[in-house]
Parts: sequence; structure tokens; C-alpha cells
Amino acid sequence: MSFIASLDQGTSSTRCMIFDKGGKVIAHDQLEHSQITPRAGWVEHDAAQIWRNSEIVIKGALKSADISSDEIAALGITNQRETIVAWDVHTGEPLHNAIVWQDTRTADFLNGFSEEVKADLIHRTGLAIAPYFSASKIHWLLNNVEAVKRAHLATNLRVGTIDSWLTWKLTGGMHITDVTNASRTMLMNLQTLQWDLDLLKVFGIPLEILPEIKSSAQRYGATKVDGPFGKEIIISAILGDQQAAMVGQACFEKGSSKTTYGTGNFALLNTGREIVRSKHGLLTTVCFKFGDQPAQYALEGSVAVTGSAIQWLRDELQIISKASEIDALASSVTDTAGVYFVPAFSGLFAPYWRSDARGTIVGLTRSATKAHIARATLEAICYQTMEIMDAMCADSGVAISQMRVDGGITASELCMQLQADVMGTEIVRPEITETTALGAAYAAGLAIGYWDSIEDIKANWREAKRWAPTRSAAERAHGAARWREAIARTLNWVE
Repeated sequence: MSFIASLDQGTSSTRCMIFDKGGKVIAHDQLEHSQITPRAGWVEHDAAQIWRNSEIVIKGALKSADISSDEIAALGITNQRETIVAWDVHTGEPLHNAIVWQDTRTADFLNGFSEEVKADLIHRTGLAIAPYFSASKIHWLLNNVEAVKRAHLATNLRVGTIDSWLTWKLTGGMHITDVTNASRTMLMNLQTLQWDLDLLKVFGIPLEILPEIKSSAQRYGATKVDGPFGKEIIISAILGDQQAAMVGQACFEKGSSKTTYGTGNFALLNTGREIVRSKHGLLTTVCFKFGDQPAQYALEGSVAVTGSAIQWLRDELQIISKASEIDALASSVTDTAGVYFVPAFSGLFAPYWRSDARGTIVGLTRSATKAHIARATLEAICYQTMEIMDAMCADSGVAISQMRVDGGITASELCMQLQADVMGTEIVRPEITETTALGAAYAAGLAIGYWDSIEDIKANWREAKRWAPTRSAAERAHGAARWREAIARTLNWVE
């Protein structure tokens, strides 16, 4: 027998999962990494720690299932997308902490662009003008970090998203990325699928420091013999985490969609080969591109803070000791007692794109308890998702009768029921909820013929549970209206 390995490098942790031909998880190992917040609005990761953890979890997954590297047919890589790493080509060491997608330090720089430049950026890239994306982070590194400046002058500098960093380390010097990650940088032209020289000029970024853009599934090369696998393993897939989840959820047809609940929330709708320009605050992005086949595109709604709001309850407020306790606490009350929590810790993403917003809890009375705040946190996840799905329906003209979900928070029975109630839509969870890692494995297997076609993958998808809405239309409308009032209280907080 042979298996497919998937290296899934996320915002909070890194894991390696190993899958068989039926999409079953054979082995799994996972490690969290440090969240570095040197200033308000700044979020960083130690790229060297991420690499060390990657080595550890690959070895750990193989050991846990007593699998030899000889049994691994290929490796797929998936990653947190917009986070940027700069490293030295000779030493292979990072020159600064990775700047994470949640980081807002470049908001003032972006606000300085003219309306004409902003409109051109949005048209060429399909993205919003926000510090979320990679280009302004690269600009900041080039202009504020002496080690990066020196490496650039010496032509030793390489920059890339996390997939590029991991591929470089695994192969010993291959500098590549795929179209899904490149589409999140604000430097790739959506139509040409190549770095746009005009965009590079706007951000002052030299072409030679960037990786080569490849498809999402092809034979790129092999891991080093002295790497964590101990032999050459074909790397045959790279996808950003949300696009990987689309593959894992078998969303291959135009009109199919999924929502992933992780550190943030991300909903994607496959628009096929058509580039659909959003009029309701969504992003246009590459969904995937398999080998020489044409790229498929997607509309995406991004929410910055969902799962990380539960981490905030655990780590900062300390009203729960572990994330899994939130269901019991939130279920101890029947409603939020009028409390609404908007976790705009780093501004608001879709559909608002307001970096001046900050988090707020409104509707507090003397009778409010930590249970009400916990339940309001789960409702905040659901209301934020509701808003991006409403925008998706408005842009596409397609009414969504059910929503496929995945990610860690889908283990919360209460949250999924609240999601159905808030949206008035059936929520469907598959048997394998960690579809990000699974999607990278599927893409890697397709590239080498481990799976013959996407029909094999669609046959593997199986429903585990479904939630139907229980609230009336009037109750849903009232809750949504109060949520939007709470949103209004978050705006214009940062001058």
C-alpha cells in the first residue's frame, strides 16, 4: 500500500496528516507555534520555529502509524496564505519574523494611495485595499528591516508566502509558489496568472526576490534526502488553505461552495472559469489550477476573527480553560440576554473592509454573565458568516440552500445549530472535517495518478451530520438587525 502525506501549516499550528485512497486519516501529528504581538495590530510568527515544527510533525505522523517513508507516494502542502517570510538565499535563515495575514501595520501606507491606484489594484487582483494581503507586508520589510535591506543589496534576498518557505526548506532551494497563494499577494494579475510588473512598481518590489508561479497540482520536485522524510518524496501540490478546503470538500463545479471555520472564517463559491467581480465586498481569487488545465476562480468572503475569538476567551479573559468547554458554558443559558460581541480585533474584513474598526461587546447589563459572553462569541462567528454568505448570494445571483462546513469549530454542535438558525439554511458537515489537509492530499494524488480523476474524490465525500434551522424568519431578521447595530459601534475607533 501507499499513502499521500499532507503538510498543513496554519495560523495557530502545523500538522502532518497521512491519507489512504479512500480519504481516510491514517496518521496525524500537530504542534502549535508562538503568536508574537510586539505592538497593537502587529502579528508575527517565527518562521524558523514553523520549519522546526514541520520537521517534527512529519516524523511524528510517520512514527505514529508505523509508516515508512517508502510508503509515501507524494506530499501536498497547504498553508496560511498572505503571511510573508523573508530569508537569505545562502544561509536559508529568516531575516525577520514572518508578518501574519492578521497584521495591520501597513494600513496607513495603503490609505495613502490615490483612488485611481486603488481602483486599478482592485481590478487587476480581485482583492480589497487592506493590510491583510502580502504586497504591503513585503514593502514594509524592504523599507524597515536592515537585514532585509542588506540581503536585497547583496542579491541574497528571497521572499514568499509560507508555502514558498516550506518548499525551499524541504527541497533545499526550490523557490516556487502556486496560483492560489500568488492570487493573495496583490501582486499577481488574475487574468495572466503571473506577477504584474505594474503592481510590483506600485509596491516597490523587485521581481527577482519572488518565487516562480506554478499550478496547484503538478510534479514540482522532490524533498531532500537529509530532510524529515529521510528520502526523496515528490512534492506535487501547493494550495492556500481555503482553496485546499474547496478541493477537500469536492467543490469542483461552478456554484459549489464551502465555509471553513478556523482561526478566521472563509467562505468560497466556485465561479468556474469566469472571473466574477464582486459588488458586495467580497474578493475574487483563484480557486485552483490543476496542471495544464484552465484555472477555476472563486468568490471569497473572509472573516478575520472566529476561532481566535474562542482562544481570546481562553487565554486573555480566561473564562474557559480549553476551547472545547465553550459549548457547555454557552449552552447553560438559552440566549445571550441581548449581548452582542463583535471581535474586530484587527479591523473588519468582508464585506466591510474597515481597518479602523475595533472589537466591542454591547448590550451588557448587570445580569450578563460569562455564559452570555460565551454564547455571544459563538453567535458572532455565525453572524459574520451570514454576512459574507448574503454578499455571495447577491454577487452570484444564486440562492444557497445548504452550506458545507469544515474546520475545528464545526465540532461545536451548538455553534452549527446557531449557524443554521442565524442563516435559515441547512448546515452540512462531512465525515472528515479537516478538509484543508485532505484537499492538499487530493491535489497531490491527482498530479501523480494516485487518484484517477476528480470523480474518485467526489465519491469519497460523505455526509456526517446536518443541522436544520429552528428560528422563525422574524427572529432571524431581528437578530441580524441588532448585529448590524453592534457592527456600527465598532467603526471609526482608530483615527
